[in-house]
Amino acid sequence: MTSLDWTIVGLYFTLVTFIAVYYYRRASTSTSEFFLGSRKMPWWLAGTSMVATTFAADTPLAVTELVAENGIAGNWLWWNFAFGGMLTVFFFARLWRRSGIQTDVELVELRYSGRPAAWLRGIKAVYFGLLLNIVIIGWVSLAMETVIRVLLPNLTVFGQTSFSVAGVTISSSLVVVSALVVLVSVYALLSGLWGVAVTDTVQFVLAMGSCIIMAVFVLREPAVGGIAGLKTQLPPETFRFFPTLGSVATTGSIFALTIPAFVAFVGIQWWSSWYPGAEPGGGGYIAQRIMSTRNERDSLFSALFYTIAHYCVRPWPWIIVALSALVLYPNLDDTREGFVLVMRDILPAGLLGLLAAAFLAAFMSTVSTQLNWGVSYLINDCWRRFVQPKHSERYYVKLSRLLTVVMGVASILVATQLNSISEAWELILTASAGLGLVLILRWYWWRINAWSELVATLVPILMVVLAVAGVSVPGLDAAFPNNLFLVVGITTVCWLTTTFLTHQTSEDVLAAFYQRVRPGGPGWGPIAAAHPEVQPDMHMGVMVRRWVAGVVLVYAALFGSGYLIFGRIIPGVAFMVVVLLMAAYLWHVFGRDQRQWDN
Repeated sequence: MTSLDWTIVGLYFTLVTFIAVYYYRRASTSTSEFFLGSRKMPWWLAGTSMVATTFAADTPLAVTELVAENGIAGNWLWWNFAFGGMLTVFFFARLWRRSGIQTDVELVELRYSGRPAAWLRGIKAVYFGLLLNIVIIGWVSLAMETVIRVLLPNLTVFGQTSFSVAGVTISSSLVVVSALVVLVSVYALLSGLWGVAVTDTVQFVLAMGSCIIMAVFVLREPAVGGIAGLKTQLPPETFRFFPTLGSVATTGSIFALTIPAFVAFVGIQWWSSWYPGAEPGGGGYIAQRIMSTRNERDSLFSALFYTIAHYCVRPWPWIIVALSALVLYPNLDDTREGFVLVMRDILPAGLLGLLAAAFLAAFMSTVSTQLNWGVSYLINDCWRRFVQPKHSERYYVKLSRLLTVVMGVASILVATQLNSISEAWELILTASAGLGLVLILRWYWWRINAWSELVATLVPILMVVLAVAGVSVPGLDAAFPNNLFLVVGITTVCWLTTTFLTHQTSEDVLAAFYQRVRPGGPGWGPIAAAHPEVQPDMHMGVMVRRWVAGVVLVYAALFGSGYLIFGRIIPGVAFMVVVLLMAAYLWHVFGRDQRQWDN
């Protein structure tokens, strides 16, 4: 890192600070402004903020780890979520916007009734807003620690390379990350959602542009030799977009998956498991951004923009760098480091500073959103709901700012206990397996109640606790994703049984929810019959056709651009033709919808 590099990093911090101070007064007016930007956000800003949040410091490193272990096909660990992303676009975005709530957890008491709904809301606020949130920030911090450790191998803080705190050894690089988290906490607590979203947009442009430049530079390296050089130096299986299906043991290939494992990825994981940014039925910070938009049209467009950018724009620069790292550093013990080593060894002065600023941007955009979103749960769905329900808006904003710092510090302690980013991903996906179907059906089936969601939330967590405790349960101790079959199966049986053994939600609550949200489909038959004056959402078949078109568009764009990058022109062009056809269809139906929105 030269003086030019450090100057670029310093300019980035100056810009972030300016944005935070600029939005300070606006964020102080109310919790609606602090957490939702007064619901006045345009679709492109909300959508870009979603993409920036999912582009954390951990994602390029995790993709590098996946490619090193399983080739390009290893990305199916997260590529499969595109099915659920498009489900959010066409089935749930408008419903979230109509709900008029402040957090997705607040939906619990809008949709369910009685004491079980109150308990569920409080449990989910603490579990998702605090416990899972600090794990997420922890693994993002772990990735940033890797970046700093590799870029600055001789880093010391106060002359020391590590510190011991409460019996836990913390490296100097993690100390720097801790300082960054505190800094992010400060600008998140100052600026509220508007400041976070504007900063996210700047950060995404910087991070994405820098990664594209980095991919170009590494391909120009003589040792890499461009795309042709990669194809000659790496095994052909590395470049497969789909894993080889069969028996891993008999093929002897790390790029193979058993058929059950692939079915678990493509057929189960995306709708059954909760994961930040890819929640079935929307939710989390995705729902927060959707609910911050100006109207239903913007809510749908923001989710669509996010889904396309997330799966079609971001992956290939990361994958190119990951493949190049396999050529340049073939024997790394920690394959995540390959991405950062390319930064350190390939980029000239100035560009290295730009990439360092880009990683800081990616890290800070994710942490700021997680802090703002997580604290919104703790304030709106826990403290204001159960502890002090009647207080001034300024009081809640001040408390939000205090909890932002506390959560940031707690996440650093979690980071010291994590070893692998992908392991953390798998833990989250297993601990929520089976919950996803309830999160989907609660919008479209009146019989789902608070007990259904509570059981679906707790059962997979208990099963993971059993596995961690060493309790042997056939199927539960299977490797991920094969363990999803058992966890999802048991969770589904438990919540379905609970649904029919417990009382239904109050008819008054169901009617109020139906009148406000207007969900379509046959699942609301009894409630719809009692309220014929309500005009429900569009026909289920229409939404399914649009969902299919969206899914085909995303995967065709993803694979088409990949084929073109790797020189397979005919399949690449064929996929791009499919993209144009699907885009034309969606443009047509959106034009028809626009006339309805205008009326």
